[in-house]
Amino acid sequence: MRTSLPLACSALFLLAACGRAEPVADMPTQEELAAAANAAAANALANSEKADEADTRNYVNIEHGFSVTMPEGWVKDDTASTADGAVYQDPGAGADVRVFWQKNDQDQTLQQIVEALSNGSEGVDGDFIGDNEYRGTANDGEGNNVAVRLFRQADGTIVTATFVYPEMLSEQYQPIASKVLESLRVFAPKAQTPDGKAAAVTPLPAGNAAN
Repeated sequence: MRTSLPLACSALFLLAACGRAEPVADMPTQEELAAAANAAAANALANSEKADEADTRNYVNIEHGFSVTMPEGWVKDDTASTADGAVYQDPGAGADVRVFWQKNDQDQTLQQIVEALSNGSEGVDGDFIGDNEYRGTANDGEGNNVAVRLFRQADGTIVTATFVYPEMLSEQYQPIASKVLESLRVFAPKAQTPDGKAAAVTPLPAGNAAN
């Protein structure tokens, strides 16, 4: 019987240190445990909401091979968006971002396309980056400034991103427009990739897309 006592003490050591229990004051109360659980749950929810928000801001078109990050708080216009692109709006401010893919049946150069787009616009100013990318600004003649980033993909198709905002709010919107257009990325369309999705994971900067 004496040999069983050390075994019994060892079995109970973690729970009560062989009969020497910790003071009750050192143990967390039910209220403290509940508060800690609630705090952890709230933190997890906040992180989840941040991740969801980031997902809604990142527009990715795998079919046509491009993506762009929209401004925080902007709302997608589902009626104007199609399988070829999307429109996001700043609620109540009259500004919007439009990014669309389109065919190039006549196999025009980017220079020819920019010349055609410039007709009817005022104050057109921009630069070509190589043969396949263009960045510029213009005025639509209706009190709005237009920032544009446009490029010709390797298959000849065109992706155009425009940021339109009221001229009177230029100071507010110019840095936002620059950031949005800078976020534009292109990559191989789904039909041109072996698994139809790998290219979307590692998009290339637009300036390198057609090289």
